[in-house]
Amino acid sequence: MKRIGNIYEQITSLANLQEADVKAQKGKANQYGVVKHNQNKEANLLLLQDMLISKSYRTSTYDIFQVYEPKERTVYRLPFFPDRIAHHAIMNVLQPIFVSNFTADTYSCIKKRGIHALLKKLKRDLQDTEGTRYCLKLDIKKFYPSIDHDVMKALLRRKFKDQDLLWLLDEIINSAPGLPIGNYLSQYLANFYLSYFDHWIKEQKAVKYYYRYADDIVILGADKVRLHTLLQNIKDYLRTLKLEVKGTHQVFPVDARGIDFIGYVFRHSHIRIRKSIKKNFARKLARNANHSSKASYLGWLGHCNAKHLTKKLIQHEQL
Repeated sequence: MKRIGNIYEQITSLANLQEADVKAQKGKANQYGVVKHNQNKEANLLLLQDMLISKSYRTSTYDIFQVYEPKERTVYRLPFFPDRIAHHAIMNVLQPIFVSNFTADTYSCIKKRGIHALLKKLKRDLQDTEGTRYCLKLDIKKFYPSIDHDVMKALLRRKFKDQDLLWLLDEIINSAPGLPIGNYLSQYLANFYLSYFDHWIKEQKAVKYYYRYADDIVILGADKVRLHTLLQNIKDYLRTLKLEVKGTHQVFPVDARGIDFIGYVFRHSHIRIRKSIKKNFARKLARNANHSSKASYLGWLGHCNAKHLTKKLIQHEQL
């Protein structure tokens, strides 16, 4: 595989930093950090360019806090200037390179590869009833916090040879344990960390029906014995990445239980919305959710078999 060089100058160009600034501000115009930055924007961007070129840039101190929905996790937040602008500047250049390294079965945080793109693909594949009789479902234990810095750096060096770029990526990787949830760059680095695993699944293990959404993985097949063997192979491979499969992994008949994945439950005959999401919809409706929330619910329901629930939601909207 040919490694890629001559990238750093593209990242540090003033035009790229200006574009990154615009992207980073989208939807955040009233945030304190953005307002403060805009009071001295031109000078700040020149300062950031100088820090990157001179390699004096250092990741700022994180604001660390807990969130509890949809599950408890630790979130790391960086200042708008210089860090969030710097991350967007990096991704302006690296995003197409990262995406070119992903298989078509990699979803989450990728343009045009969100939940509903995955839903359509899985729904279409389930038309092969015999080939998708059984499901292997697994996820990775504490994925973001468990990502190993040395492994990540080695993988990046398989793809890139630009030493200035690698210095900058190393600096950001070293700024927190694992990969910090909340960093724009972390989303793509996490997908990149598993990208060679994805290729191994598809090309070495010849798996036809494979879907990965972040660290949630579904594999379908006609033979449950093969899926059990594949599970052990996956555990062995992920150990080379210093990762561990959660003990909740399962191999089961699709039509007996349904595939609970990305907010829906899939069977060959139909798709339902996950019960917990349905209950959440009901609670918000009871509190008289606003119009945008109801439109969002209708969007979710439009992708599954939910005629009666949709009718109820529309009736509530008309009250």
